[in-house]
Amino acid sequence: MTAPAGTGGGRLLYGCMGLGGSWDTEPYGATDIAAAEAAVEAALDSGVTTFDHADIYRHGKAEAVFGEVLDRTPGLRERIVVQTKCGIRLADAERPGIYDLRAASIVRRVEESLARLRTDVIDVLLLHRPDPLADPDDIAEALTSLHRQGLVRQFGVSNMGAAQVAPLQVRLDVPLVANQLEMSLLRRDWLEAGVLVNTPGAAAVGFPFGTLEFCRENGIVLQAWGSLAQGRFTGRQETPAEHATAQLIRSLADKKGTTPETILLWWLQRHPARIAPVIGSARPERIRACRDAALREVDLTHEEWYALWLTARGAPLP
Repeated sequence: MTAPAGTGGGRLLYGCMGLGGSWDTEPYGATDIAAAEAAVEAALDSGVTTFDHADIYRHGKAEAVFGEVLDRTPGLRERIVVQTKCGIRLADAERPGIYDLRAASIVRRVEESLARLRTDVIDVLLLHRPDPLADPDDIAEALTSLHRQGLVRQFGVSNMGAAQVAPLQVRLDVPLVANQLEMSLLRRDWLEAGVLVNTPGAAAVGFPFGTLEFCRENGIVLQAWGSLAQGRFTGRQETPAEHATAQLIRSLADKKGTTPETILLWWLQRHPARIAPVIGSARPERIRACRDAALREVDLTHEEWYALWLTARGAPLP
């Protein structure tokens, strides 16, 4: 079985966290499979061919229903990129949730994901969260073994800063291709970190400075989870700045003949740091509302991009 080589994501990725039914260990059913099929079809219709998973999503059920879709759709696997993550252990009745990037755990989780996804290779594997006890040499040994066995094609990280990525990259013979971070017009600390240097506001920004620059210089695609800002600019608004931003987004969408969701995604894609948004809605109509972000060139001027940023900030730049 073959599939397109992963590249850390196309212009847009579909996040599969919403597939598989409830967030518990109850079995999924025919309704959940049908919902997954509808979401996958909407993503493909919208030009999206990279599907983002994690072993913990819906306690593994997101991967499992996706595997059902692959099994029922001949030829689909060869047309898409399948990405998943490992490194988080969910809490249960006996143990708390922890992070676990020990080599044996990584290998075991990959084997379990392959079985649920009903495929013999993962195109891109991301390390989901940094494990403070992880040994970079141990991690590199596991990833190298998975790559040599043909079980994983490419690797990346998630929720990590440059200082955490660099020690792993130098130990691997294959380049890391992606870093998945929360990034949106609502969650702007990734952007503000670079402009608030040497200002009093810098102390309030927790994003690790230099991460965008490191990824850009090393060809690591920045994948933006939470890219639609939890609907805060296309649904409910909770502050005057959010309300004003939603109005501006609607105005720009009307002007450019597209959807508000596309304007939000274009704002991320307009940044030169190679940002690939992840859209996570399970609703086909909302997936299709993002179509232009996958298929049209970004249509935001310099001034329009800044207008969105400044309106969302609710304050002038320093």
